[in-house]
Amino acid sequence: MNVLVIGASGHTGKRVVKLLSDSSQHLVRAMIRKASDTEEMEKLGSKPILADLEQDFSFAMNDVNAVIFAAGSGSSTGHDKTIAVDQEGAKKAVDFAKEKGIERFIMLSSIGTENPAMAPEALRPYVIAKQAADQHLAISGLNYTIVRPGGLTNEPGTGMIDISRHFTALENNMISRDDVAQVLVDSLLTKETEHKIFEIVGGSTPIEEALKSI
Repeated sequence: MNVLVIGASGHTGKRVVKLLSDSSQHLVRAMIRKASDTEEMEKLGSKPILADLEQDFSFAMNDVNAVIFAAGSGSSTGHDKTIAVDQEGAKKAVDFAKEKGIERFIMLSSIGTENPAMAPEALRPYVIAKQAADQHLAISGLNYTIVRPGGLTNEPGTGMIDISRHFTALENNMISRDDVAQVLVDSLLTKETEHKIFEIVGGSTPIEEALKSI
């Protein structure tokens, strides 16, 4: 597949780009906002595309047939930026993908999006924005997968996760960014994940096996 990674310069996005570049099944385009990230994206094996989620970036989807949306406004930004990137930017990505006839759309969301009222107050605007973006994708008619990971860590991936439509009780809801990136990439070609929304945390089931069970 020719895959566009939106949010390629983020912590998880870089991992996604590297996995795609290392695969013989995909060619990867890395959408970045800052020209200063161009060299790093090239070293990771991708074709950088300079575009901004808050502008018209439909051109970034030319000649691609899959999108992985891994962008996020970050924890240090205000509510306005959260809405602009995590909600409206994601919704625009869905709309542009539909216009371009994109075959596959993978959305990186967040655990807690199922019920934002239960999220900590500081995180509530973020999960509300993610919920709106997820709902927009789910009714778009695109062949989608929405992945909702627990809290993200920079620990090395284990290749093992627990997966559920919705976790009702969690003692440990953390997961490595390495494993999240692997789930996003593997979902591209795993038919069982099509038109599905699921949550993932670190666990005891190999990623490939877990995705086929959802």
